Amino acid sequence: TDAKLYAGETTEAAFDVTGRWIKKHGVPRALYVDRASIYRDEDHPEKPTQFGRAMKELGVELILARSPQAKGRVEKRHAYFQQRFVRELRLRNINTIEQANALLAEVFVPELNRRLSLRAREEEDHHRGVVRGCVLEEVLCVTEQRVVGNDACVRWKNRWLQIDGMHAHLSRKRVTVKQRGDGRLVIEHKGEQLSFTELKSARQSLRSARQSLRSGVFKVKSRKTIMNNRKWKPPASHPWNRTPACSAVPSSCRSPATPASDTRTRTTLTG
Repeated sequence: TDAKLYAGETTEAAFDVTGRWIKKHGVPRALYVDRASIYRDEDHPEKPTQFGRAMKELGVELILARSPQAKGRVEKRHAYFQQRFVRELRLRNINTIEQANALLAEVFVPELNRRLSLRAREEEDHHRGVVRGCVLEEVLCVTEQRVVGNDACVRWKNRWLQIDGMHAHLSRKRVTVKQRGDGRLVIEHKGEQLSFTELKSARQSLRSARQSLRSGVFKVKSRKTIMNNRKWKPPASHPWNRTPACSAVPSSCRSPATPASDTRTRTTLTG
């Protein structure tokens, strides 16, 4: 048995517990956990959580229990901690997490394992070693995808990370940002780690981008001006091509003209 107190049941706490177990015993074949939001997304069951993604990378099967009775030995240990350990803290006047964790590691857990541990039915150990080249701290951490801006900056939780000029061609490309348990940030692109500088504010990011543009580090693609010089010809149905109702009748359909009357003075003969 191994135990440690945390401020809350968070993804970071689950990563820390799993990492300490793997370093001590190796990578397990499977993990039996409850159906908390850390291990399963109720709204999107097909999408793995951060912890589920890490277990998939390590090749660990994640078994979700449907009831507390399914984890009988774990629940019995929980009852023991809630009763005996709380009383032990009161007797020793311990009221901080640091002091409680020291008591767990030095006194309580070793005594618990000595008194309540049972011998396994099979002595064979099914734990595996970590794959060579795998950095455990960069697997058991929060990992998300981000898009690099035109100023070669990546935004991560209101923090601005500017990638160095040698990777300026990654503008508008997707990169992977990892926040390790110790707080260190790692940016990767297709398995390659990128060097970056954290900026203090968005204003500094804009100022740095302007300086980079002036120095010619980044190339801005100019848009081609589109000019429409094609002559527009109205279609046959356009009103301009229609014959108005009051237009003149064609000359071929006109009636012959009447002779013009003679306006000259005529002499009238009377008998």
